[in-house]
Amino acid sequence: MVTDHPAELVNPERSPRPRWCGGQRRIGLTGGIASGKSTVGRLLAERHGLPVLDADLYAREALAPGSAASRAVLERYGAQVQAVNTAVAPGPRVDQARASAGAELDRAALGRIVFTDAAERRWLEELVHPLVGQRIAAELERLADAPVVVLMVPLLFEAGLDGLCSEVWVVDCDPQQQQQRLVARDGAGEADARARIAAQWPLERKRALADVVIENRGSPQELAAAVHGALTLERSSPPSRP
Repeated sequence: MVTDHPAELVNPERSPRPRWCGGQRRIGLTGGIASGKSTVGRLLAERHGLPVLDADLYAREALAPGSAASRAVLERYGAQVQAVNTAVAPGPRVDQARASAGAELDRAALGRIVFTDAAERRWLEELVHPLVGQRIAAELERLADAPVVVLMVPLLFEAGLDGLCSEVWVVDCDPQQQQQRLVARDGAGEADARARIAAQWPLERKRALADVVIENRGSPQELAAAVHGALTLERSSPPSRP
């Protein structure tokens, strides 16, 4: 599928869900962990002036200290996912449950649990995905008059949100690059990096469902050129319709 062209148009009919067919151009931006989605999102926002809806940001907000979702996580996993020195100290009139209610989550510790246990990962996704979906829906309503909106969602296909998009871009790289970038970016060990990559759909599967594949195997300049090319890319066929 991938050719020498930095941005390649592929068959939108491969998607299992129909694409958004309203007047607004909605670009679903996804890929694997550490494939370069955030870099592409910044290019679209800073160089091209497009509004970018960041699902990772919305997920962090959903798990903010004191939120209902954060309390549910603390109730399930306890002190092992509570950041050090963030809770109210328990005292004579403050029980332990209230003391930890406003605590900040240790996201790295939570990640170590859910990236190595599929059942726990499903539990967390079922908790957070609906909240992220609600936030995206609210932002799309707020931006209804914008000609182009970008939905940057790492689990776009897994969460079934590709149906909100008129087209889907997958940022693509080699698995070895994913692992190297993840280790460098997050300080993850190699085993942890492999587990986090394995927890998502493989890039090969996402490429097969994409409308546009953006290569991120080269330089930042090549990636910027690929993004520009994808924005101006003409479709050979219209998106599928419901």
